[in-house]
Amino acid sequence: MADSKQTSEPVNFVHQDEIWKAHLKVEKVSAEVWPKKWGFLTEVYKEYERESVKLKRAAGVELPHHLAPTPATPPQKHIQVGPSPPVPQTTQALIGWRSAHSHLQLEKYGTVHYGRRSFMKELGWPLGACS
Repeated sequence: MADSKQTSEPVNFVHQDEIWKAHLKVEKVSAEVWPKKWGFLTEVYKEYERESVKLKRAAGVELPHHLAPTPATPPQKHIQVGPSPPVPQTTQALIGWRSAHSHLQLEKYGTVHYGRRSFMKELGWPLGACS
């Protein structure tokens, strides 16, 4: 990995290789020792899974119909994508070329009018009342 700080000291590749070998040795030893030290956890987990399955079968609880998962509907049922108009030949015409067609505009439900109201007009005050 390249450091963000540039140093003028030469890199000792042999030393870096020795560090890497030491890291690999620790990883290998840890992998060999782990089952002896913590292997009992895998058996406990398998036992827990078996008991969990037995309890679920014994309970036999079914979800109410309003909580049951519904099957997924394919997106093609709700989304229809029509063909695109031809791509303009100039880069200047490329800007906004899809929005020029009414059926391809993003504002399908009309223009947005947020921020077009005045608080002073709503109260019936003159516009110069507050400064």
